[in-house]
Amino acid sequence: MTDASVSDSFVPQPDDVRIIRALQIAPRASFTAMASALGLTESAVNRRYRRLCAEGVIRVAGVVNPGALGQSRWLVRLRCRPGSVTAIADALAQRDDVNWVAVSAAGCEITCATQSRTREQREDLLGQRLPRTAAVLDINAFAMLRQFMGGRGHYWAALRGALSAEEETLLGSDGSPFTEAPVVARDPVHLTADDEKILYALAADGRAGLTDLAAAADSTPGRVSRRLHALLLSRVVQIDVEIAAAALGYHTRANLWLRVHPSAVKTFGRALAQEPEIAFVAAVSGPYNLHAVAHCRDLDELFEFTSDRIGSMPGLQTMEVSPVLRHIKQAGTLLSDGRLTERSRRSRSQPP
Repeated sequence: MTDASVSDSFVPQPDDVRIIRALQIAPRASFTAMASALGLTESAVNRRYRRLCAEGVIRVAGVVNPGALGQSRWLVRLRCRPGSVTAIADALAQRDDVNWVAVSAAGCEITCATQSRTREQREDLLGQRLPRTAAVLDINAFAMLRQFMGGRGHYWAALRGALSAEEETLLGSDGSPFTEAPVVARDPVHLTADDEKILYALAADGRAGLTDLAAAADSTPGRVSRRLHALLLSRVVQIDVEIAAAALGYHTRANLWLRVHPSAVKTFGRALAQEPEIAFVAAVSGPYNLHAVAHCRDLDELFEFTSDRIGSMPGLQTMEVSPVLRHIKQAGTLLSDGRLTERSRRSRSQPP
């Protein structure tokens, strides 16, 4: 989809938001099941879902979790020479081992997240390629130690209340809280060639049917169903519902770098995950021990949120608020003018 196809006049309606919330709870649910739970017709759900995708408001994709494969995940802050940021950020966004890229700090800082599938891939990026780039003045890399919110592990709290408790139950939600798990699995999963084919198909469409997945893996729907269940259970892949927050009215986003008392990291991280403005929060290594991403409607709301609510939370020692000037990529999907556009070129390369 090109930028020109994104309609600035498209505004999601209440039923659109209800469908997005339903997808958060059950991203692979059939249109029939969603229609039954929401009290809509199947054709209406189908039509609205396809319009939301076409307008760059949502995208459902299978995202591989490198932690399940035994690889750590890192957040990286790059300070760059003036005039070089766009080229470096765009180049990072085209890498399949970088799944989140944003420009902040008056256009001279890039924040990105790595999802390297192998140690060699990670060391090549962090230890070789970036340090050798003359336009990069400074690099700070932080290992993710515990994820409190982000991806399928937790629903973005801003959409809570879009559905009734009964509707959420019909979609399969049991109302239980997010169960934290180690970022890096102690017993890594070893993928087969068929697994890779299934993951590649899910990256293109997280709602791909079993027949399509079976065709992609040269297998049978029954076999693929069992393997997909195992991959989801072991957290190798999460069916992620990417949302263009700006399309829902959240036009201001910011990186929050927080230092809290070590004894309060877990409590603080879990409390942040419950805030409607927070889309991601994790404990990290380095001088700041928590990193979060906030979505607000404007800068005034960001100020009120960070000063009044976060600022009054017990255990906070310091906080850096870094508004994002340009969000380039999230979960493998490129963005343009606040809308989801397409998978990066390298993310669309053929599976091994």
